[in-house]
Amino acid sequence: MGGPFARSPREHSDEPLPGFKLAYPMLAADGGSCGFSGVTLGRAHVYRAVDDAICAHGSRHACPSRWCDCGFYCFHEIGAARDLACEPDHRSAVLLEVAASGRYRRYERGLRYARQRVKTVRIGRCDCGRPAELLADSGAGSVGWRRLLPVCRNCAADRPVLRPDRFAELAGGVQVVLEGSPTGLGDDAAAPAPVVAPPEAPAEDPGTVAVLSAEIAVLHARLDETLTRLEEVQARLDELTRRDRP
Repeated sequence: MGGPFARSPREHSDEPLPGFKLAYPMLAADGGSCGFSGVTLGRAHVYRAVDDAICAHGSRHACPSRWCDCGFYCFHEIGAARDLACEPDHRSAVLLEVAASGRYRRYERGLRYARQRVKTVRIGRCDCGRPAELLADSGAGSVGWRRLLPVCRNCAADRPVLRPDRFAELAGGVQVVLEGSPTGLGDDAAAPAPVVAPPEAPAEDPGTVAVLSAEIAVLHARLDETLTRLEEVQARLDELTRRDRP
């Protein structure tokens, strides 16, 4: 049976598959452990060096689901991850070399998968262009976690910092490599013009935030119900397909 509900081959790997991705280094509020957060959908979730994927939308299905965009993501080639790191929003991310395993779905440029082990953390350049040597408190983060920012010693100034070897220890023994990636610019390049900070956005109305949170919870519940019905339909179609076979 074909059509939009045609069953795709189930892909599962007991042997680790290599991959590369970007992530933000994170430090627990108590300073006792380190982890990582995604640069896109997974920003609100912090994962460990060895961890299983969960649905970023709060659904309870197994990851990666064919009906959802959940799961860990990685590129097949390190060059693709380096290209993504050129985006302004991702300049402060580190590059991870990972081993993917469990359920997965293969795409042209990478994988979406269920289980991950971070093998190597590659730290690039500070925002000023010099090779980063330390990880400083960026001032951003999520509940229970502080986001760290790769910085050179000059830009670290008086900010609280974490040495790369200490980060490796708190993350569970991952390998950390300092690699100021080439920029193609010489040391005598003209200094960039000063950046003017945008005007501060007005604070959110607490009442508005509460209403939006309630609406999001309702949407998640409806998504769970829809995914459950889709899985039931898929199971029924599989049963009919097997019955129609000679």
